[in-house]
Amino acid sequence: MDVTWTVKYITEFLATALLIVIGNGTVANVDLKGTKGNNSGWILIAIGYGLAVMMPALMFGNVSGNHINPAFTLGLAISGLFPWKHVAAYIIAQLLGAMFGQLMVVMVYRPYFMKTENPNHILGSFSTISALDDGTKESRKAATINGFLNEFLGSFVLFFGALALTKHFFGAELNSIIQSNISSQVASLGQAVTDDQIAEAVKVQFAQAVNGSQSVAHMGIGFLVMALVACVGGPTGPGLNPARDLGPRIVHHLLPKSILGENKSDSKWWYAWVGVCAPILASIAAVALFKYLYL
Repeated sequence: MDVTWTVKYITEFLATALLIVIGNGTVANVDLKGTKGNNSGWILIAIGYGLAVMMPALMFGNVSGNHINPAFTLGLAISGLFPWKHVAAYIIAQLLGAMFGQLMVVMVYRPYFMKTENPNHILGSFSTISALDDGTKESRKAATINGFLNEFLGSFVLFFGALALTKHFFGAELNSIIQSNISSQVASLGQAVTDDQIAEAVKVQFAQAVNGSQSVAHMGIGFLVMALVACVGGPTGPGLNPARDLGPRIVHHLLPKSILGENKSDSKWWYAWVGVCAPILASIAAVALFKYLYL
C-alpha cells in the first residue's frame, strides 16, 4: 500500500494505542478489584497481549509496518532496514499512542482502580514490575538484574521471530508455485501470449501470495507474543517494548489519587530504565543477527 509518511505516523499512533487498550485493558480486567475478570489468571493476560499485537498487525501491517515499538524501529534503522529520518517521528507517535491508549484504559476502569487495595496491581495495569521487588531497597538489585535478563531474552526472541515470520513468508516454494500456475494458464489459453502479459500475471499472483503470507505471518507474531507472555511473563510481565512500558508509567505518575485511588503508590522510576534499555539492546542484536544470517 502506497501511503504518505504522515499517514504512517498516524497509523503507528493508532496501532500502539490499540496495543495498550487490548493488552493493558486485559491486565486491568484480571488485576483490579471488582471486575468480572478479576483473578481469572495469567493465561487470560497472555491471550490478551497476543491479540493486542496480532490485531493492529493485521489491520495496519501493510501501512506502517506496524512497528508499535521504539526498540524495533531503532533496531531496523541501525541495521539499515528503516530510514533514519523517520525514526524520531515513529518513536514519538508510538510513545504518544501508548499514553493515549492507557488513558482509555483508565477511563473505562477508573471505578475499579478506586477499589483496588494493592498498589502493585494498580501500577501493574500500567507498566512492568519485577516479581522480586518486595518494596524494600534491598530487593532492588536482584529485581533489576533478573528483570533486565528477562526483558532482554523475551525481546530478542520477539524481534528475531518477527523478522523471521514476516521476511520468510512461510515457504521458499512460493516462486515455483506461481510459475507453475502461470504455465498452466498459458497452456490453457491456446493462443499467443506476450512476455509482458506473462510478467504482469506473475507480478499479480506474487503480490497476492505475499499479501496472504504476510497476513498469516502477522497472526504468527500474535501467537509468538502470547507464548512469550506465558513463558517469560513470570519475572516482569513482560514489557518487551519501551513505549508500552514508559508511556503508561508516565501516565501513572501524572494521574492523581483522585483518579487511581488512595492506594496508588510510586511509579518505581528506579526500575523504569530496564523496560526501555533491555528491549532496545535486544532489538539491535536480534535484527543484526537476522540480517547477517538471512538478508
